[in-house]
Amino acid sequence: MSRRPLAVIGARLVDPSRGIDGPGGILVDGGRILDCGLHITAGALPERCEVLDARGLVLAPGLVDLRVVVGEPGAEHKERMDSAVAAAAAGGITAFAMLPDTEPPLDDPAMLESVARRARRLRSVKVFPWAALTRGCAGEQLAELRLLHEAGAVGFTDGNRAHADTRLLHRALAYASAFGGLVMEHPEDPFLADGGVMNEGWTAIRLGLPGIPRCAEAIWVERCVRLAEATGGRLHVAHVTTAEAIEVIRRAKDRGVAVSCDVTPHHLLLTEAEVEGYRTYAKVSPPLRTEEDLEALAAALADGTVDAVTSDHCPQDQDSKRLPFEQAAFGVVGLETLLAAGLELVHAGRLPLSRLIEATSTAPARILGLEAGTLAPGRPADFVLFDPDEAWTVTEAGLRSLSRNTPFEGRTFRGRVRCTFVDGRRVFDREEAEAGGGTSA
Repeated sequence: MSRRPLAVIGARLVDPSRGIDGPGGILVDGGRILDCGLHITAGALPERCEVLDARGLVLAPGLVDLRVVVGEPGAEHKERMDSAVAAAAAGGITAFAMLPDTEPPLDDPAMLESVARRARRLRSVKVFPWAALTRGCAGEQLAELRLLHEAGAVGFTDGNRAHADTRLLHRALAYASAFGGLVMEHPEDPFLADGGVMNEGWTAIRLGLPGIPRCAEAIWVERCVRLAEATGGRLHVAHVTTAEAIEVIRRAKDRGVAVSCDVTPHHLLLTEAEVEGYRTYAKVSPPLRTEEDLEALAAALADGTVDAVTSDHCPQDQDSKRLPFEQAAFGVVGLETLLAAGLELVHAGRLPLSRLIEATSTAPARILGLEAGTLAPGRPADFVLFDPDEAWTVTEAGLRSLSRNTPFEGRTFRGRVRCTFVDGRRVFDREEAEAGGGTSA
């Protein structure tokens, strides 16, 4: 039996792609958006509609996460595809781009198709693969970029590997520019960062930990930007953390360089002080920085210099984290806290809600070239309903990710996802999940 059309009414409708922010609703049928706008009300619905009253909630395009580590294949004990999409759905994410540094890496079309097929079978959050920039993510020989692009790769990266071979990166940007391919780079001089485990400064000295200098980021970003400018290639700088690197990107954009960048919630909300007590759950790459950097990142996000906010989800099991700080693995989980953490800036008056939705949905979709990040009629019905004021406390036990390495353990956020829809299907429902009834409609 075919599903009836679904109407969601009474919500605060926020769609940055169309400049909409006000009371409204959405009408969905056949997995697509029939209509969406301020005119969708209880008195203007077709017959035989299923109606969802969303008063008090925000209706927005589903979040799009630019960069997610999934352990499958090779490290399924840290995260499987099914656990990753479950965590993403609970966080209001309707699509994410999966990094290629799996085991084996995603460096050939068959591997990309395997990932896509596995995600399709789950019939939940959409998964789009990044392809390896170099064979085996080894940083030595370019992968078959055009073939990978034609096989569905959203872009090319070796994850958290920064490419020391300038000639190789120059060739990659030049070659990818021929077909509009996107290259993403980790912003850190590998020689300056070698052996470092946290931000270089007085905190690192006091703790006796080797530091990573701030200039390692700005130097690397300047280098990558110059290569993009010289080749005409499209460059995305991942997880920017310093005020100096932001200025490099701002100047490059002013010159017309095709560069975009993102920040993470943990770099927006947490400083190097989180490492006090040798807390390995605060060990990330690039490292947490200073209060001044937090201020610069938030300002750059507000003015559009920073394009997107991404979870940088990097699951690590307890055996990888419960080690002496220098030996512990880098990374945090973030799929389920991406929206709530971003709302901290909104509640503090630092960021309009529409700008947060743009940075977590519309802009990432545009960067990756996805049919997402909008509630325009005719587009896939991928959207989220969330309560912007509901308070909740992050606990490891409450996370759906297989790994629980959150830096926000015990923190209370305001703002929580109620429902997530992908192609018009409810893939997450908070009430059903908390009642133990599952997440699918």
